[in-house]
Order: sequence, then structure tokens, then C-alpha cells
Amino acid sequence: MSLLIVGSVAFDKIETPFGKTDRILGGAGTFIGLAASLLNVENGIVSVVGGDFPQEFMDLLKDAGSDIAGIERIGAGKTFYWEGKYHLDMNTRDTLATEVNVLENWVPKIPNDWQSPHVVMLGNLQPALQLAVLNQIQRPQLVIMDTMNYWMNTAWDDLLEVIEKVDVLVINDEEARQLSKEFSLKKASRVILEMGPKYLIIKKGEHGALLFHQGEIFFAPALPLEEVFDPTGAGDSFAGGFAAYLAKTDDYSFANMKKGVIYGSALASFTVEKFGTERLVELTRDELATRLKTFKKLTDFTLNDNV
Repeated sequence: MSLLIVGSVAFDKIETPFGKTDRILGGAGTFIGLAASLLNVENGIVSVVGGDFPQEFMDLLKDAGSDIAGIERIGAGKTFYWEGKYHLDMNTRDTLATEVNVLENWVPKIPNDWQSPHVVMLGNLQPALQLAVLNQIQRPQLVIMDTMNYWMNTAWDDLLEVIEKVDVLVINDEEARQLSKEFSLKKASRVILEMGPKYLIIKKGEHGALLFHQGEIFFAPALPLEEVFDPTGAGDSFAGGFAAYLAKTDDYSFANMKKGVIYGSALASFTVEKFGTERLVELTRDELATRLKTFKKLTDFTLNDNV
């Protein structure tokens, strides 16, 4: 398995200033898998759903290119559900409902033939579950982890144990400040890297992303968009694109991670253009190639040596 993905496959109900949805397909594992499949990378999703999860959603993931043999179905249970409402600036949101359902007592089970992956992407889950995954697999070439401030408040010791075992930690700027207790993101990066990971990515939403490693820093801007309909899943799409690019190229250097950040940023920029997974599902590889060229133009310049 080139890329092992562990994360929620879920229902979302979303309201933004541009409209609202009923229950639609969501979850970290879903967005990561769809992003990885767009890069034509072999990937398998480990997750759990309830008996209420439509077969058409399972077929969608499979048809996109993800192996879904690792998605467990608990017939008597209900699928994880999240409902949220975004404010006008689209950077802040209110969580209206969270129903953990089948995720509450679930323990990930890695299929036997998936236990030697090249790259592991641990989506945002309870740290104890992320540890359970690492305990079931042989040491991969790269382990990437996403987390959130909720686990910093409720599972601090487990969280630190996982962070110590991973190669790349992906969090947003608010979470970086909480984890490090530093306001400056540069200072925060030094504190966090001392916790164990070799690389740190700090996502800044519409303001781009920062990659840190041993005193080196790379900044990738976010693509200016005329319309942003729904930010849900953008961070997971970023992580999926980043992880898939590294798995595809089999190059885990800082220089190649910079390219991975651009791939992740490009996929995230598509995700926000429509609700939920809709844009990723219809996205073509030609469209992705064109947007990557746009990112290159956005950051390409020549210095005048006489200045």
C-alpha cells in the first residue's frame, strides 16, 4: 500500500453565507482519499460507518480510486455526523451538532496486506486511535499526522505520545499557538519540533501554509479566489494532496515537501469552490495541472542583483 489513510468517513450538514446543505458526504478520511486518488496514488481508507451510510457513497470512494476494504460497517450503528454554520468571513464557524456515533467505541483494524505502507496519513482522530494504528503496522517511510485543539484539551498525554512518533505534524496557526504556548509561529515551530516530529506544517487558511524543518522555512500562499462556498474539508484535502505527492514521488526531502505543500494547496483551493466533496469528485487531472501552473506563476519572480 503506497498511502494508508486513517480518518473519519462521515455525514456533514453545512450552512455558509452562500447556501446550505442537507446531510452530505464528509469526513477527514473521505477528503484525504479523494485528494490522493486525483494524484493517481494507490490508497486505502481505514474508517467506520453505520448502517445508515449509503452504498452510493462507498461506491463513489471506490470509483474515485480508494480501496475501501478497510472501512468497517456497523449495521446497528449510526455514522459520525457534524453540523456547522460559517460566519461571513468564512474563517470562523459555529459547531451546531456533533454526533460521534459509531466512532465512539471503534478501534481501527488495519487489513493484513496493508500493514507495510510507504506513507501513513493519520487524519484528525482521538490520539489513542492514532497510536493503535501505529502499533499495527511496520515502520513506514513517512508518518503524517493531523490533530486539533480539542485533543489538546482532552487527551494531552496521548497526543504528545503520538506527536513524538510521527515525521510530519499538520496543524493550523491557532493550534500551533496552543500546543507550543508561543504566539510567534516561528518560536512555536521550534517548540513543537522539539516534541519529536522532523517537519511541521502550519496551515493559515486563506493566508497560505508554512513548512518548518531544522531552521528552514517555506511559505506557500493560498490562491486568491473570487468565490469561496464552503471551507469544510479544505485542510484535509491539503493533507491528502501533500501525503499523496510524497508517496507518489517516494522523495521525503525538505525540497520535495515544498512541492507537496503546493500540491496540497492546489487541491484545497478546489475544495472550497463548492459544498463538501462536490468539487473534488468532478475535478479532472487537467484542471489540477492548470492550477498548479497558476500557483507557480503566483510565486515566480526574478531578483535584480543590482538592488
